[in-house]
Amino acid sequence: MVGFLKNRKFHVFPKRYGFFPYIFLVYLALPVPYLVSSSGIKKIVGFVLLSLFLITYRQLYATSEKVVVFTYWLVIQMGIVFCFSLFYDPNLLFMGFFPANFIGWFCDKRKFNTMLICFALFELVPAFYHGLFVSSSSLYFLPFLAIMILTPFGIRSMNQRMELEKQLDLANETIKELVKREERTRIARDLHDTLGHTLSLITLKSQLVERLTKIDPERAQIEAKEIERTSRSALKQVRELVSNMRAITIAEELIHVQEILEAAGVAYHHQGINDVSDIPPLSQNILSMCLREAVTNVVKHSKAKNCSITILTSTESLHLVVKDDGIGLKNKGSDGNGLKGMEERLTLIDGVLTLSTQKGTHLEMKIPIIQKLKKEGAAI
Repeated sequence: MVGFLKNRKFHVFPKRYGFFPYIFLVYLALPVPYLVSSSGIKKIVGFVLLSLFLITYRQLYATSEKVVVFTYWLVIQMGIVFCFSLFYDPNLLFMGFFPANFIGWFCDKRKFNTMLICFALFELVPAFYHGLFVSSSSLYFLPFLAIMILTPFGIRSMNQRMELEKQLDLANETIKELVKREERTRIARDLHDTLGHTLSLITLKSQLVERLTKIDPERAQIEAKEIERTSRSALKQVRELVSNMRAITIAEELIHVQEILEAAGVAYHHQGINDVSDIPPLSQNILSMCLREAVTNVVKHSKAKNCSITILTSTESLHLVVKDDGIGLKNKGSDGNGLKGMEERLTLIDGVLTLSTQKGTHLEMKIPIIQKLKKEGAAI
């Protein structure tokens, strides 16, 4: 029991809000001069209300996820501001900035509108009572009153933007996990389709060599050499699978692609932009793998003399085009598996693959670009 109590440390404000709530405690000193100048029971009640206001301020942060309790404390806080401004001094209406901030925390539009109307009434009634709208010396109050009533809209808009960005971050994490699963599935498929076949072949040839060592030693030696070549091929396949697991950027892949094309005697041409650092790493990784697959197909099957890669971006999407002047897809099975793999990867980031085989092969990859606001306050 003692250990349980030790683990439940008391915090004035939840840690997730940082120092922000403590900064505004300074403004709770605003009503003190007016309360001190009062006398008798009015003075005592004033300090009791100020203490209760401090409690409501703390509880509103602590109960922000409990709508009913949160509303209860907010109504009490607005009532205290109402009493201060009506019975002590009209300048205490400026304490309305406290509840104005918390009203913006309501996600439900109906509750938000209801609390905003109540807040406006709690501010306007004392203002009319003290004649702030007819006295020329009190006109300074009007801009601040307008700001107080509009503040909940700005706070609510900012909170909604922050919530959307939080959901976007969660979605990106989910996509990353899906990509990992996809890569595991791809590796398992490759191991089964290629390496599994190779190892089965080695097993059969080993059994054959065992039988031939006694009846045909020369052929057994030839088969042993074949086993060595097959095992080296298997080792190469394993290395390729491991290298494909490393995340790389489009800029890095372009350098690698140029080296592959030049080694194969295919002229490399690049158009559009090189710097795509503003594209999320996840999207870059998927596009890089697709680009490598596309260029591999060009080298293996196209018999092309030229290959051009074009990267264009707009505010909404990124286009990556691989085009060659080869023979096109004469044999649909030649790179069908590669195209299927590219389509599966692009689907994870809502990408689209388009293929055209007129006058060579024209392969276009298009992915959407989601832009996030650089400043949270821009939503206000």
